[in-house]
Amino acid sequence: MFGKPFVRTLISRSAENRTDRRRFLKAAGAAGLGVVGATYLGVQATSSASATGDAAAAAAGAPSDAAVLNFALNLEYLEAEFYSFAVHGRGLPDDLTGGAGTQGGVSGGKKVMFHDKALHQFAKEIAGDEVAHVKFLRGALGEAAVSRPEIDLKNSFTAAARAAGLVSEYQQFDPFASEKNFLLAAFLFEDVGVTAYKGAAPLITNKTFLDAAAGILAAEAYHAATIRTALFDRELGDAAAKISNARDALDGPGDDDQGVLLGNQANIVPTDQNGICFGRGADRVLNVVYLNPGAVKEGGFFPKGVNGDIVASGGA
Repeated sequence: MFGKPFVRTLISRSAENRTDRRRFLKAAGAAGLGVVGATYLGVQATSSASATGDAAAAAAGAPSDAAVLNFALNLEYLEAEFYSFAVHGRGLPDDLTGGAGTQGGVSGGKKVMFHDKALHQFAKEIAGDEVAHVKFLRGALGEAAVSRPEIDLKNSFTAAARAAGLVSEYQQFDPFASEKNFLLAAFLFEDVGVTAYKGAAPLITNKTFLDAAAGILAAEAYHAATIRTALFDRELGDAAAKISNARDALDGPGDDDQGVLLGNQANIVPTDQNGICFGRGADRVLNVVYLNPGAVKEGGFFPKGVNGDIVASGGA
């Protein structure tokens, strides 16, 4: 997976975190500086408080880098499953779903009948990226990687669509039934993914991990812009605004979320007056994916919650 130069770089750049350095050295020694595998972040994560850096983080109440990456992995599982089903009619292979915590299945999901060739290509590319993100994060975390939690791609979308006012309380919303539904469903995910990585960036102490997270953030931002552009081109701005308003109603005080229209003009990149995109803390991200504005640990797209140390949403 990773060659000798990459591993040496990881070791040299992880000096600011003694625990991570020890893990890298152990992994490198076990693999002969060839492949970083099972002990990359290792099962020693639970004893990391003995190291200076992690002890300081624990004292400050900050999550470890592994906890942050595992939180991101839960979201990547969700996106990868959604896009894989939409494009290929199947989800992640079994060898990409195991790990720490309770492994769950996926309900719902089917292949979208794409008619627009460009949109089909966009969806296929995004699906490939999301699966690659899962592989990358699992490889980086090694044995510390959490398993795919239970994911609902059926009832959750109907609940979200009803809350947003896209359908009545008696109607169902199938995100795989049409290109329009697919785009609206993707819009719900993509903007949340971008804000999640933006919000997580300040929590990551290891520069190598931060660099990787920044790279994934950039990919997610490209994806989001593609989906937002497609919605604008199809004059789905009003429907997107309803989803944006629903997210705002879920993720606590503030009105940062934006649709694809600002007035009557395109709003492909949702920024503030400084041209900067906003971020969400992990608890507020969970408010959205749990479809609940309260402090809970499960619901919505994750009926039994996510795996890892970061599992609770924020309070109302």
